Amino acid sequence: MRAYIERVLDQLVRIDSVNPDLVPGAAGERRIAAFVAEEMMVFGCEVRFVGPPQRPSVVATLPGTGRGRSLMLNGHLDTVGVAGMADPFAARVSEGRMFGRGAYDMKASIAAAMGAIYALSASPPAGDVILTAVADEEVASAGTIAVLEKIRTTGAICLEPTSLKTCLAHKGFVWIEVRTQGRAAHGSRFDEGIDANMKMGRFLTRLDRLEAELRARAPHPLLGPPSLHAATLAGGSGWSTYAEECTLRVERRTIPGETIAQVEDEIRALGAESVQIVLAREPFEAPPDAEIVKAVRESGGGEFYGDTPWMDAALLAAAGIETVVIGPHGGGAHTADEWVDLDSTVKLTGILIETARRYCA
Repeated sequence: MRAYIERVLDQLVRIDSVNPDLVPGAAGERRIAAFVAEEMMVFGCEVRFVGPPQRPSVVATLPGTGRGRSLMLNGHLDTVGVAGMADPFAARVSEGRMFGRGAYDMKASIAAAMGAIYALSASPPAGDVILTAVADEEVASAGTIAVLEKIRTTGAICLEPTSLKTCLAHKGFVWIEVRTQGRAAHGSRFDEGIDANMKMGRFLTRLDRLEAELRARAPHPLLGPPSLHAATLAGGSGWSTYAEECTLRVERRTIPGETIAQVEDEIRALGAESVQIVLAREPFEAPPDAEIVKAVRESGGGEFYGDTPWMDAALLAAAGIETVVIGPHGGGAHTADEWVDLDSTVKLTGILIETARRYCA
């Protein structure tokens, strides 16, 4: 099994699957999706693609033998860009680690899921086991959204890296665009000009107070408090011109129990002239006594914890699928030194095999 996992992971990392919404003209997921689909068909899976042909997601179903629970193994195929990396797709191995773009985030998880289905195909459990290898998680999660329009399972494991700990919660986020309006005028005509940048400065003072108040709120036991930051700021057209408009982009990180409407109301209460929600994703939380959580823990999953980045787990749970997160150990996600631990990838495969046997019985 280890030989299979390392071979597949090597091939996955060597395939460029940079998300073209992050890097215009990048390769996208088409080639890597074809590779995963071909491998899964060898093991008797029923394979189909969902989403646009140029950026497909793979749904590979290992049919069960009876009426057991169905289980989805969910991971994403896309990666961030490779700027600053000397040889991003070399899949170099050193001291038990594989290096390369996507090795950790999250092609090792895809390889582990493929290895689990390979092992299970010799003696399938009662319920279906379905690999969903999806596009676009790094931007808008279009792949998982497309998958959920086609299928539902009883349970799901989102395979984001967790160092083999059992992740029960993660934060959500809201992207908010705030605008202030001024009046353009020559810099010498203070009687005519209205400075949109000055108006935004006053708004930022109030936003800073809100940020401090958020971090003073009662924290989530696994995730800590909510937070926000001013991500980008743009206004004005030249030295000698009053700024006609200023645009601020704010990211607000949410914890379970907070709503998008609540976040919007808090920002509007600060007195901005224009507030627009650009993109929002809910936080995720799983009860520790959920059947899928118990199956993962009984199969070797580590301690409970919460993680701060957003994951497709929130979409799966919102669709009524009981969901948990577990993945391999590694580091350097979104950096020039990305790596994954090969031993933990093999251990993850074993956890997935045993979880499927328990949960889908």
